[in-house]
This record gives sequence, structure tokens and C-alpha cells, in this order.
Amino acid sequence: MTMDRNPNRIEVCLSPAMYDRYADDENIVVVVDILRATSSICAAFDNGVNKIIPVSTVEEAREMKAKGYTVASERDGYVLDFADFGNSPFNFTKERVAGKDIVYSTTNGTRTINMASHSKKVVVGSFLNLTAVANWIKQQNAPVLIFCASWKDRFSLEDTVFAGALAEKLLESDKFHTICDSALAALDLWEKAKPDLQSYIQKAAQKARLASKGLDDCIDYCHTPDTSEVIPVYDNKCLVLES
Repeated sequence: MTMDRNPNRIEVCLSPAMYDRYADDENIVVVVDILRATSSICAAFDNGVNKIIPVSTVEEAREMKAKGYTVASERDGYVLDFADFGNSPFNFTKERVAGKDIVYSTTNGTRTINMASHSKKVVVGSFLNLTAVANWIKQQNAPVLIFCASWKDRFSLEDTVFAGALAEKLLESDKFHTICDSALAALDLWEKAKPDLQSYIQKAAQKARLASKGLDDCIDYCHTPDTSEVIPVYDNKCLVLES
């Protein structure tokens, strides 16, 4: 449980392995998995998906496929053998997702969404919808936790840089404050990255992991701010657009 009880605090959790230190039923949790889950979720809603059902395990995804759902699923970047397609935002085309309910399971991101599901609200954040999410949060009255999905519980550069970008936008309002060291560190990383984000993120380990599998074609797309206005929120075990 967090020590800072101010209702408009900003905190950053750098890894799911640390989540129990931050978990609070009153939090608005911004789940972040820049490469690639939360970027893909925003792309799916931009392309007309009805809802996304995030599941944490391969077994759950397989069961949902057997029930007739369209399934997007990967582990370590590779599409699972029973899935309809994988985790690139470019997979979530209008032809594939418009009007549909899509089951989604990834290595890091969907587990993180489900971990936070007890919270007051869970919202999906990415560079694509950065300003839209910031503006939406400013209309709420609750503490904010930016929750980095990371990579198998390890620190993630791209998620943390995004956390800094979002924290900066929130701190522009006098409503919010932070005394969280990980938020301050994220702000410092963002300050270094923002003059040339695309170049800075080339050093990220996840960029290299994706490149080794030929899956790094979405790097620029996932780090281009404010191409989307969608606000995907968790409601009744599904992600839907905030009404």
C-alpha cells in the first residue's frame, strides 16, 4: 500500500513484480506496454473493434478460441499456433477487428491489465493516445498510478519513458503532485528522450528483441504521440471505449 494518501498523487510502478507496493483500490491505473500491447489496443479501437477481452494465460486464450472467439495472442513475440493473429498494431486492421469482440493475450501487457482490475479505473495508455489520456485523467478525482508492464518483470525503457511523458502532462496541472522517486526518474528519462524520441528508443532492449525476430517495423508507429483520441477502459472483464 502506498504511503502518500493525497487523492491527486502521481506514482509510477516500474514492474509488475513491484505492484503489491502500489496497489490501491482507489487508484486510476494507466497500464503501459508500448511495445506492443497498449499501442495495439489503441490501434484496434481506432479501427472499430467492439471490445477486447484481455486474458493472462495461453490456456485461457486457447479456451476462448474453442468457444469461437477471434484470438490475438503471442508469447515472446511469436504468434501462438491456435491464434488468428499476433501482437503488432498493424495486425489490428479494420478488416480483422471492426465490430468484433477480440480475445487478446500477450507476454506482458494483458497480465498487467488483469492485475490492476481491482482498481477504481484501469485505462490503457500509449504514445498514440498520450494527450487524450492525460486530459481524461485531469477530469477525474483520484490518485494516478502509471503501471509499466515491463518485460517479464524487468525494467523497460520505453514504458518508463512514456510514464515520464504522461507524468509531465499531468503535472502541468496544479491539481497533481508527486513525491514518488520512480515518477521523478521517469520524468528525467523523458526529459532526455523527448528531443528525439525515435532515436533515443533505438537503444531499448525490447526494440532489439523485436528486431531479432523481424518484428520491429512498428517502432516508429508506437512512439509517435497523439495520433489517436481513444480512451480504452476496463469494464466487466473487457476493454471498451470510455463513454
